[in-house]
Order: sequence, then structure tokens, then C-alpha cells
Amino acid sequence: MTSGIVHVIDHPLIQHKLTLMRQLHTGVALFRTLLREISMLMAYAVTQDLPLTESSIETPLAPMQAPLLAGRKPALISILRAGNGFLNGWLEVMPSARVGHLGFFRDPKTLAAVDYYSKLPGLLEERLLIVLDPMLATGHTAVAGIDKLKEAGAKKMRFVALLSAPEGIEHFHRHHPEVPIYTATLDSHLNDHGYIVPGLGDAGDRMYGTR
Repeated sequence: MTSGIVHVIDHPLIQHKLTLMRQLHTGVALFRTLLREISMLMAYAVTQDLPLTESSIETPLAPMQAPLLAGRKPALISILRAGNGFLNGWLEVMPSARVGHLGFFRDPKTLAAVDYYSKLPGLLEERLLIVLDPMLATGHTAVAGIDKLKEAGAKKMRFVALLSAPEGIEHFHRHHPEVPIYTATLDSHLNDHGYIVPGLGDAGDRMYGTR
């Protein structure tokens, strides 16, 4: 496999909730709730090394030097449409984060990512970008997203997925080996249609009740 960093966030609460999401008969409402809860839990792991600075404050009892996040606010980049379900939990943890959206659809024959939408915050070169997409399957959409962000000036990025396939990880790190991947699980493989196995089906369809 192409060299690159992959962090598997295997916290027991995440794994339990992910099992509930995978189940065939889990309904739309519960699926959304579980995705939001998992994204909140993953946010703590992905951001545990954010830089801090100190600020002079006063508590009700005494003045003190207290830690605050340093530098520009991070930006959360949702890859439409499934990324928006992932985004909700992150915003509960990081409500001041800037938000961007990238839209791609997958060509059913070539599985290539086709770009149809982009709206990004400013000063990307000064921010940490956390790119959100629940499924890292073929890796084509993830690579296209990082390509577009680099073209817009992004320097520091982390890619966060709920489920990842080995084929997608290899493809992603062949193109962007310096961008770390954070994922809740590494599944077995892709089927002939480019879906993750055992997976959980199409995340967008299960989240929004579409087919």
C-alpha cells in the first residue's frame, strides 16, 4: 500500500454505534442520530493535537492564564451530500468553525468523481481544513476534493471518513500521501459497483431516505 498515515479511531462507543448504523433495518431517524453522535466522538480524536495559546482571564475567584485555541478557526469541508450528515455533529463540538461545501457525483460507468459545486471559506492557506465524507470507497471523490482544496490554496488538511476500504486508502495516498486519514473502521473490500463491503449501503440514501 502507498505510504501514508491512517488513524483508526476504534473507541468502543464509536464501534457500538457504527454496528447499529450498519444494520439493514435501522431507520432514517436513528441512522442520522447515530451518525451525528459518532461524528462528535470522532471530532475529539481528530482535534486532540490542535495548538493552544494562553489568554489572561478572570474567574470569580482569581486571575489566571487560560488556554484557548491558537490561530485561525479551522474549516470543516463537507463533501456533498453525505458529508452534511457528518458535519452536524462536528458543528456541535466546533460551532465557530468555518464551513465549506464541495459537490461531486460519481459517474456510474467510470466511478470517476464529477465536480458540480464549490463554496469555500476564505484564507484557506491559514486554516486547518477537516474534510468530511462518511465513505472512503474508491477514493476518487476524496482525491478530487483534496485537489480542489489545494488549487484554492489549502496547505494543511485532514480527511475524515466513517468507513474506509483499502482500495480507497491506497488511491488516496497515491495522490496525497501527506494528508492523514482518520476513520472509524477499515472494511474488507469494494464490490463490482464500488461499494464498501460489508459497509452500510449508500450513506446518503440511508440518511435522507432516497434511492
